[in-house]
Amino acid sequence: MSKIYYFSSTWCQPCKQLGPTMEKSGLPYQKVDVDTDTELSTKFGIRNIPTLVKVDVKGNEVSRLVGNNPLDKIQSWYNG
Repeated sequence: MSKIYYFSSTWCQPCKQLGPTMEKSGLPYQKVDVDTDTELSTKFGIRNIPTLVKVDVKGNEVSRLVGNNPLDKIQSWYNG
């Protein structure tokens, strides 16, 4: 099963706005703070936040979605 890395930071306002949306999404995700988890952020080449990266069971990137998006767009992206 795929999961999502949700790259964000405590100082990022759009990241704070996306938080409740991700909680409501029902999707499997792991929140990653780009300031403290620089290894994972570098691995995926994160340049903008918030960024959602969908990975397969082996941890390989399948797709990504950048910005504060509405719940229906996130669910459609994940399931698409």
